[in-house]
Amino acid sequence: MTVYHFVGIKGTGMSALAQILHDMNYEVQGSDIEKPIFTQKALEQRGINIFPFSKENIRQGLTIIAGNAFPDTHPEIEEAKNLGLEIIRYHIFLGQFMEKFTSVGVTGAHGKTSTTGLLAHVMQGAKPTSFLIGDGTGRGMEGSEYFVFEACEYRRHFLSYYPDYAIMTNIDFDHPDYFSSIDDVFKAFQEMAMQVKKGIIACGDDEHLQHIQANVPVVYYGFSEENDFQARNVVKSTDGTSFDVFVRNTFYASFKIPTFGDHSVLNALSVIAICHYEEIDAEVIQAQLQTFEGVKRRFNEKKIGNQVLIDDYAHHPTEITATIDAARQKYPDREIVAVFQPHTFTRTQSFLDEFADSLKKADMVYLCDIFGSARENIGKLSIQDLLNKIDSAALIDEEETGVLKKHEGGVLVFMGAGDIQKYQRAYEKELG
Repeated sequence: MTVYHFVGIKGTGMSALAQILHDMNYEVQGSDIEKPIFTQKALEQRGINIFPFSKENIRQGLTIIAGNAFPDTHPEIEEAKNLGLEIIRYHIFLGQFMEKFTSVGVTGAHGKTSTTGLLAHVMQGAKPTSFLIGDGTGRGMEGSEYFVFEACEYRRHFLSYYPDYAIMTNIDFDHPDYFSSIDDVFKAFQEMAMQVKKGIIACGDDEHLQHIQANVPVVYYGFSEENDFQARNVVKSTDGTSFDVFVRNTFYASFKIPTFGDHSVLNALSVIAICHYEEIDAEVIQAQLQTFEGVKRRFNEKKIGNQVLIDDYAHHPTEITATIDAARQKYPDREIVAVFQPHTFTRTQSFLDEFADSLKKADMVYLCDIFGSARENIGKLSIQDLLNKIDSAALIDEEETGVLKKHEGGVLVFMGAGDIQKYQRAYEKELG
C-alpha cells in the first residue's frame, strides 16, 4: 500500500486532509518548514511524521500530495518527478476523495471555517461524518455517510470540486492580488454553482447570491421574509443568541446558540437548512447547536486577571466588524480594544478606508506592522497610512505590548491572518 507524502503538511487544508487519511488507516507522512505552526499539534498527536523539507524525503513507494503554495520547481516535487512518482495537487486529490460520500462544500468570502465546523458538529449528531475544516482540523470517521469540507474560492481552487451540496455564505471582494473585481468573484461562484449536484443553500440577504443560477434547487436563508428559511424573534444576550426558524413562513422550531453576532445566526441558519433538507430531526439539531465549542482562531477567549483576550482570524473589514459586534454583544459594559495586524499589502491598499471604518467600531485601536506575502511587491504603503485614518489608534510593537495593561477590565481583540498571535503571546508573557 502506498504512503501518502504531503509536501507542505502544516498548511491548514493539508494538515486536515493528512489527519483524515490517517484516521481512515492510510499511511501518512509529510514535510514542511521547521518553524512551529499551530496546525502541527494535531498531526503530532496522531503520530504522523513531519520532516524538514529535503529532496532526501522522496523515495519509491510514495504518492505525493502537493500543497498549492509550492511550485513544481520545489526540490521535493522535482525529485518526485525524477522518480516517476504520482504527484497530485491538494485540491485535485480532495475533489476525487469526496466522491465516496454525500459531500457538502461550504464556501463564501467570510464564515466558511466557522460554518464548516458547526455543520460537521451538528451532522455528527445524526450520522457518521468526516470533515475538513480550514483551521487545520480534519477527521475521518469509519462508515461515514457525509463529508463536510471548506471550499476556498482563492485562485478558483473550489472549481476542482463537484459536491452534492454547497452552502454559500456570502460573496464579497477579497484576495485583490488575484480577483480583479467583485464581478470576477461572482463569476467564480457562479461557475462553482453549476458544479453542485443536489442543492445549494445560499444566504438570501446577500445581494450577489440572489443572482446565482444553478441546475439544482437554490434554497435561501436569512433574516428577510423572502427567504425560504428565516430567523425571527432574535434575542441576543451575554450568554448567546436565541431565535425561531420559519420555513416558507411556517414555524419550524426554536434554537439557541452559544455564540454572538448576526453572522453567527446566519451560520446556524445555513446548517439548520441543510439538515432539514437531509431530514435530520430538529431535536438533534437543537442539541448539537448548543454544544458546539467553536473552531480554532475564531473568537477564542482567554481570561487573564480582569482582562479578556480574544484571538480571531478576522483580516477583512467585514470580518472585523462582525468580530467587534460579537464582542460588544457578549461584553456590553466593557471597553473593546482592537489589536490588528493587516494581512498583505494588496489587501490593505485595496480596503484602506474600509479597514479604518470597521476598526473605529472599537473603543481603542492598536496597529501592528503589515504582514506581507512573499508573492507581492511592497510598494510605498505602510501601516502609517492606516494609522492616519483612525483617530483613536496607536502603533504597537511586539517588544512593547505592556501598554495594553492600562486597559483594565478591557476586552482585547487580537485580529489578523498573519502572525498576530505572537503579539498576544508577548503580552501574556508581560503579564507573567
